[in-house]
Amino acid sequence: MPPTELTSRGRKGSMTMTLDVYYSATPNGWKISIMIEELKEVGVGLPEVRLHMMSLEDGDQFASEFTAINPNQRMPALMHDGRAIFESCAILQYLGETYPSPLLPQGPARWDVLPWLYWQAANLGPVFGNKVSYTRYIDVDEATKAHPMDRFGNEGARLVRVMARRLEVAPWLGGETFSVADIAAFPWVRAYKWAKIDITAEPRVVDWLERCRRRPGVQRGVAWGVPQEEAERFSADRRARYKAMGASIAANERLNERN
Repeated sequence: MPPTELTSRGRKGSMTMTLDVYYSATPNGWKISIMIEELKEVGVGLPEVRLHMMSLEDGDQFASEFTAINPNQRMPALMHDGRAIFESCAILQYLGETYPSPLLPQGPARWDVLPWLYWQAANLGPVFGNKVSYTRYIDVDEATKAHPMDRFGNEGARLVRVMARRLEVAPWLGGETFSVADIAAFPWVRAYKWAKIDITAEPRVVDWLERCRRRPGVQRGVAWGVPQEEAERFSADRRARYKAMGASIAANERLNERN
């Protein structure tokens, strides 16, 4: 079951040993919910986890209380023992180091994992995210979109091939065991149809995606903040709301509204 849910106006900035997760059901948010559920799955004892659902539609990420936690005003963020952590992959590394488990190996083996974690942050996420924006959200004429659609589509396909080459020599991105690298990549690759980046030409990537999906911790993690029946496929109404929200966030005129 997902942790206790608080509204976005809940107890911000808690100085307790709880894990306060500021979250919305997005690819970067799912990284954190999956990580927490996978830590539970391997038997790590965690403190109380408190979920703060953030409404991107209502602009909760721009509230002064949240900006004090994440000056970049983006999801997700974590408060733990008075320390604020933002950027999803930094949160994954923090949780992996704070609660040791095979999800982030110790010693030299961690360098089999961390480059792929950073690869996701610098490559896979931005490219898939931009492709989603131009495919689903940005409302301009097709001629204006043609170059970025080609650019992000081609680069997305290249990154899928990079994954496939890695999966030729190891079952998981970080090596022989499922790790934070897979957790980081999964929510974005999972969205390949929404982004219209075809992964089906690379059977190893398709197989990796299905193996991730079958993991109980992953299944619980993607269910945070959405009805159980929508964990794998959003309803038409929710897809429409996400499309409207994405279009609002992607609009150029919104960029300088907040600071």
